Amino acid sequence: MALLSSLTLILLSLIFLHSASAATLDNFIQCVTQNSDLSVPISSAFITPNTSSFTPLLQSSAQNLRYLVPSAPKPEVIFTPLHDSHVQASVLCSKNLGIHLRVRSGGHDYEGLSYVSEIERPFIVIDLRRLRAIDVDIENNSAWVQAGATIGEVYYRVAEKSRVHGFPAGLCTSLGVGGHITGGAYGSLMRKYGLGVDNAVDAKIVDVNGKILDREAMGEDLFWAIRGGGGASFGVILWWKIKLVPVPETVTVFSVAKTLEQDATKVLCKWQQVVDKLDEDLFIRVIIQPTSEGKNTTKRTVLTVYQALFLGDSTRLIQVMEKSFPELGLTKKDCLEMSWIQSVLYIASFPSGTPPEVLLKGKSTFKNYFKAKSDYVKEPIPETALEGLWKRLLEEDSPLTIWTPYGGMMSRIPESETPFPHRNGTVFMIQWVSLWLDGEQEAAKHMDWIRKLYNYMAPYVSKSPREAYVNYRDLDLGTNKRNQSSNFVEASAWGNRYFKDNFNRLVSVKNKVDPDNFFRHEQSIPVIPSSQLC
Repeated sequence: MALLSSLTLILLSLIFLHSASAATLDNFIQCVTQNSDLSVPISSAFITPNTSSFTPLLQSSAQNLRYLVPSAPKPEVIFTPLHDSHVQASVLCSKNLGIHLRVRSGGHDYEGLSYVSEIERPFIVIDLRRLRAIDVDIENNSAWVQAGATIGEVYYRVAEKSRVHGFPAGLCTSLGVGGHITGGAYGSLMRKYGLGVDNAVDAKIVDVNGKILDREAMGEDLFWAIRGGGGASFGVILWWKIKLVPVPETVTVFSVAKTLEQDATKVLCKWQQVVDKLDEDLFIRVIIQPTSEGKNTTKRTVLTVYQALFLGDSTRLIQVMEKSFPELGLTKKDCLEMSWIQSVLYIASFPSGTPPEVLLKGKSTFKNYFKAKSDYVKEPIPETALEGLWKRLLEEDSPLTIWTPYGGMMSRIPESETPFPHRNGTVFMIQWVSLWLDGEQEAAKHMDWIRKLYNYMAPYVSKSPREAYVNYRDLDLGTNKRNQSSNFVEASAWGNRYFKDNFNRLVSVKNKVDPDNFFRHEQSIPVIPSSQLC
């Protein structure tokens, strides 16, 4: 009888929790409806798990299949606002009703923090996909962009108006603008013009009180914090005003491959020595992964691909390369001249001849189970260490690493100018990725591999702190506790890696604008009493 009574109590508790959750959800929908601009229909903006469109919508822009498995926590509702007032209402209503909120503008989100909550349930997701207006003002070299637009859509709309304007941001065109710029936003124009955050001149954000603030209204401290301090800590980004930059009518791209059998190690050693000192019109990144050697599919080697954008024609590019990096052996036939918008498609790996209109589709075709990490390199990695790296890459099923060059404008912007601190002294950044398609069953094996690789590389990358890129979230670096303020030691485990000395200032801004920590996730900027700050 005692066992039966216990089971009955558990069943009644589950029924009560379900009823309470349903009532809370109904209250949220009713509250948002009552507090929104009713001139814009809103009823279709609420998608619940019992509707056929819920799962496709949840999965649509998410890249990491690790967070789409059945066991991953799901939101009670996905709200897709159609108007700025809808976002205001969702913030106010979730705050008043005590419902945890996650905000998604794109979905690439390596650790799924914009659509999965491991620390707090129930939760809802505000998906900004319908807020994607772009207003380009060529005369004033600027554009206002809604947070739900993709960076590819921005590039297309700018190129639609001008062949000699661009914007320095991401290489992956399906990135959502809202979250992308909050973390930094680097790409092939970074050595010439810096990051997306360095070219963001205004913004509109919904704060914790449901007010829409522009740069003047929010003040310089908050405007500083949202430009590189990571997404979803200070409010909901609605719009960015970006500064457009000049690009030549003709740019040049190339991709040159080297295997281990073609002296890839020595060429990469030379790339490390010169890459941050090259002409700032030249961006050369290296994509590294194992590949089958020739027709022999059982034997693998390491392939290094040098992929570049040069802001000029191929004749001048060849001159620059012969002077600074002749070891690559670049020839005129390796070079392709094209417009800047065509170079966007080239670097994003679209097939040759793909029309730019593909950028308006905004969908990511990349979906895998994966784990990623990042590093910043201050001194060239020795040849012996590279040989150890090749051995480890060849042990893994499907690893990938991308090395992105710094120098140029990146070395001239002070570390404290924005929260993004990885500036002067950085030679290049590394992204480490392990990908797999065999689901949860093999996850532990691949996670263990990338963690061991990360440990192996520790002597050869930045130290004190070992820096990391906030847009490549890595929960291995530490998390915030559920619903609580963190102490400084816990938070700095990841905060100093992403932001270095800027972390203290970010915490101070958070204390001021969101003292009750309404905007939170596993690695959001925490509320920490000033007495704990160093």
